[in-house]
Amino acid sequence: MNHFEGFPPRMEFTSIPNLFFSKLLPEINDMAELKTILYALAVLYRKRGYPRFITFGELLENVSLMNSLKGGAEPPDKALNDALKMATERGIFIHMSLDRDGANENIYLLNTEANLQIAAKIQSGELKLSGLKPGAPSYVTTEEQPNVFALYEQNIGLLTPMIAEELREAEKLYPESWLRDAIKEATLHNKRNIRYIMKILQRWSAEGKSDGTHPRHSKTDPDKYIKGKYGHIVRR
Repeated sequence: MNHFEGFPPRMEFTSIPNLFFSKLLPEINDMAELKTILYALAVLYRKRGYPRFITFGELLENVSLMNSLKGGAEPPDKALNDALKMATERGIFIHMSLDRDGANENIYLLNTEANLQIAAKIQSGELKLSGLKPGAPSYVTTEEQPNVFALYEQNIGLLTPMIAEELREAEKLYPESWLRDAIKEATLHNKRNIRYIMKILQRWSAEGKSDGTHPRHSKTDPDKYIKGKYGHIVRR
């Protein structure tokens, strides 16, 4: 076994529901199932678009996950399939088998009340989305692009837990497109820090964006942001 050198001081974190640790983890005794669940949760957490789902193909193509499933009684692909079946029967995921260009596409959604409603709409044909043959159940396909956290690391610098938390809070307050544009503007002006990004967002919220987006389209008002958790960062 290779010795792990330890976690770096700056890294991104993945959110996992507390209920997983208190209710589900004590019941899971299959290592392949546990590995598959944890990886799927991490991928779903970073997904954007509507609805959030992961496909069997995505999991099958992940080298780290598939390598971790080697050495068991079953081949890795069979172990993955069995793990997803167990996790679905346990109630962690909602499984749907859809038709994409004549081939089955197995997708998995986190088992929540909202996703149960989405699955019902897909199954009934009420939810019509791109990527599948007409008349078949379908789901959203979105253009892949880095999420806000990856965009920050690519253009500004490594994430600290504090910066990651600030970005999560900003996601709740502002449209995602604003966050992306603010990061790009900070990069353009070589102001590569979270404080400058937050000041840009606060200014757009108060004055409107140059693309014609008005202040009222922000998810919050400027005073709330100034007086809130990050007021010490974005004060005029």
